[in-house]
Amino acid sequence: MVRVASLFSQLLNLFPRSEFQMAVKDHQAERYAKGFSCWNQFVAMLFCQLAQAHSLREICGGLACCLGKLRHLGVHAAPNKSTLAYANEHRPWQLYQSVFRQLLTKCQTVARGTKKFRFRNKLYSLDSTTIDLCLSLFNWAKFVQTKGAIKLHLLLDHEGYLPIFALITDGRVNDVRVAQKLHFPPDSVLVIDRGYLDYSLYARWTEQEVWFVTRERSNADYQVLAEQETPTQGGVVGDKTIELTSRHARTRCPYPLRRIEYRDPETGKLLVFLTNHRGFAASTIARVYKDRWQIELFFKALKQNFKIKTFVGTSPNAVRTQIWTALIAMLLLKYLQLRARLGWSLSNLVALLRWNLFTYRDLWAWLEDPFQTPPLRPAPEQLTLRWP
Repeated sequence: MVRVASLFSQLLNLFPRSEFQMAVKDHQAERYAKGFSCWNQFVAMLFCQLAQAHSLREICGGLACCLGKLRHLGVHAAPNKSTLAYANEHRPWQLYQSVFRQLLTKCQTVARGTKKFRFRNKLYSLDSTTIDLCLSLFNWAKFVQTKGAIKLHLLLDHEGYLPIFALITDGRVNDVRVAQKLHFPPDSVLVIDRGYLDYSLYARWTEQEVWFVTRERSNADYQVLAEQETPTQGGVVGDKTIELTSRHARTRCPYPLRRIEYRDPETGKLLVFLTNHRGFAASTIARVYKDRWQIELFFKALKQNFKIKTFVGTSPNAVRTQIWTALIAMLLLKYLQLRARLGWSLSNLVALLRWNLFTYRDLWAWLEDPFQTPPLRPAPEQLTLRWP
């Protein structure tokens, strides 16, 4: 006797229909809609990400062959290809941005207290990745003369390694322009690479008591103001307080900075960090920058496990819709990882979940022991007939 719905249905239960419909109403996403609801579109696009469907035909065909199991999903019929394509092209992608934020609030509740650093400061990483597009199909996304591309800018919270901000822009948009529009709470720590070099931005963060950690430019001009003692053990080679001396840098950032030299014990490479935080130990600054690698791993996992390198639509709205549903799927799996006691790797979780989307198992029991055969429930005893 089946007492639970499919795993896919239980995943969709993490998105309350009342909150989803509120987002639909806020964005007027179902204005002039006839029959095909935004929920049906969301189920289809989430199925595209979790099942790794490569085309509209695979999305619609994959849902159609499971027609008897779709009622648990709140869907009564599989969509037609033309219907789904029209919805992806015309219904606002901002709806899925709102759904992403709703799920993010739930994830942050579970992820609270999972940061591996002892300091209480909020730790963020900011970076971007380029998504290549075929210019003949996506002529609106011109990057260079013969190449199309868009950029996904992401802010990663190291408490649970959750993406708390995402922005999709043209491929030619400079990373610094996006960073200039962001605001961070005071006493937070931001880790960035050398692509975000902007001395006026460094000065603004220093005035707002936002601490940054980045790599120094190889040709930076500076003057040493003070030098701190470094431990004899560990990779820290130098810890100095400096002042930028070039005319351009001194005008835009008149504040003293901290320059830390660190030799990686594994590779022997000398790394030079620049920060405006004076309280952390030099080794902590090096560990903070090393943890920035998590955002690179996030981009790698997103591109390897979800459909953001090939698209089922060519319009700007369809591309953004697909990327936002990929981010929702990624956040959904992050939530499962945080809830599960079993140490899941993301790739294994994606693969096993893809093969069991329509399996009738309790989701949380499956997460703890996915290879265990579900217990067979005995059929209820049949009533015996007694003749008078």
